[in-house]
Parts: sequence; structure tokens; C-alpha cells
Amino acid sequence: MNATDRTPADLLRSALAADPGRPLITFYDDATGERVELSVATFANWVAKTANLLQGDLAAEPGDRLALLLPAHWQTAVWLLACSSVGVVADVGGDPAKADIVVSGPDSLEAARACSGERVALALRPLGGRFPQAPEGFADYAVEVPSQGDRFAPYAPVDPDEPALAVAGTGELTGAELVERARADAAARGLGPGSRLLSALSYDTWDGLSSGLYAPLAAGGSVVLCRHLDRLADGGLAKRTEDERVTDTVAGG
Repeated sequence: MNATDRTPADLLRSALAADPGRPLITFYDDATGERVELSVATFANWVAKTANLLQGDLAAEPGDRLALLLPAHWQTAVWLLACSSVGVVADVGGDPAKADIVVSGPDSLEAARACSGERVALALRPLGGRFPQAPEGFADYAVEVPSQGDRFAPYAPVDPDEPALAVAGTGELTGAELVERARADAAARGLGPGSRLLSALSYDTWDGLSSGLYAPLAAGGSVVLCRHLDRLADGGLAKRTEDERVTDTVAGG
């Protein structure tokens, strides 16, 4: 990664320039049997489409607050980078009543209705599938995102010294602070280009966000993101570690 990168979106652009075809996120849901692998290029395409949805259809502006009510999931990672691309503060598990926009999974829709602004719902179904019927009062992400543009350009440059992320136990981080922390975490774990970090941590803490996205991205590595790992059969973790060429594991929770 480049020393000049100061936002998560910068890190993604550098990864795209360096090796667009390498894996970035391999996602498992052991409750459904789902496995999805996204290369840097594929992930960046999802981020661009989502950022265009955020900036265009949802009229988000730098400094707006987005309550992100989603579990550790590849689509959550997409939203985190889309927020960074636009300059929107991603408030992980934040109060929808205090947010300009809310993005919710299927299990938090009632809480999300407290948001008086734009509301987006994700079904979190395999292959990014849509709801059979969109929840009332919400745009269905899987319906809205495919038609968005594959390239994104912010209306205004994103200031790396403005808030980018809010998460319980850590507070608010600017884009530059986030990148600095991610790099420090990557160095502490010995992550580098080609590293494969398996994480089963939730995304509701900095440690979960760092191990499940930001540190591998900052290091030029990749993440094997596991949801519902406790449902994996005995011996399954060892096999996954071998199959996915995992070099480090954070498998709590």
C-alpha cells in the first residue's frame, strides 16, 4: 500500500492498482453454507455502485451520518468503504434516530424505522439476493444497486481529517486515524502482502472491524470473514484454515 493513503478509500484504490485480481474478502456463513469470494476488482465494483447509490439516489453528503445496522458480512464491508468514498460517517450500530441514513439487515428493521431520513434494507441472502418483498419504508439494496454506475467520483474531495467511522468503545475516528490504526494493527499481527487473516469477530468493535477488513486491506493482504463459525463441525476450522491458506486467525465470537 502507498504511504500517501489517508482514507480507507485510498487503501482500496491502491489495492486495485497493485493487483486487481487477487482475493480480498472470502466470506463464509456457516448457518447457510454460503461461501463468496470477492477479488479486489469485484469488491471495488460493489463499492463504486454503492457509493453512487449513496451519493446519488440517497443524496448523501460529506459529514452526513449513516447508522450501519449490519453484522460482519461482505456487504457490510462494501458499505463501510462506500461511506469512506463519499465522506459519510459510518456509525456502526449507531442510533438510527440520530442518523441521516440508516442501512439495516433483516433483524434490525424495527429499530431502523426510527430514522427519519433515507432507509435501505439488506436481505443478506446468498449471492446478494433481494427480499421477496421489500420492507415497507425501505429501499431494497439488492434491487437498487445493480443499475448504479461502475465508476465513482465524489462531488467533493473527501477530507481525511474529518470523521469517517464511529464504533462503540473507540468513538469517532477520522479517515487518517483509521488508516493509521489499521496499519499499526497489521504490523502488530505481522500481516503483509499475501497474508490471509481468518476472522470470526463481529463488526461491533474496532478489533472486529480491523481484523475483518481494515488491517488486511492496509497490509495488502486478504480476509477470510466467517459468520456463525460456532456452527462449523468439529475439525472444520482446521480444514478451512488449510483450504483457504490462512496465515493468521482471530476466531473469537
